[in-house]
Amino acid sequence: MLPLDPEADIGRRAWVTCPNCRDHLGCPTCEERRRCTDHWRYLLSNTGSLIHLQCPSCTHVWDHETGFGATRGGRPRGPGGR
Repeated sequence: MLPLDPEADIGRRAWVTCPNCRDHLGCPTCEERRRCTDHWRYLLSNTGSLIHLQCPSCTHVWDHETGFGATRGGRPRGPGGR
């Protein structure tokens, strides 16, 4: 198990499913896709729409593409490069 990142701050949180421990399963609040007081993640940083997270339950660290704002991938181009 990794230690918590030095940038982990309870004031910067995100509600994203942890791909490692999936601790949200069976939680009625999470199943309704609401902000649960138990199953949040540390929001360590972001680069555009790519956020860097750490789970306080299992300390797993991962990146998550939100799709909001300036996404990491470019837009598909139509014929002629437009």
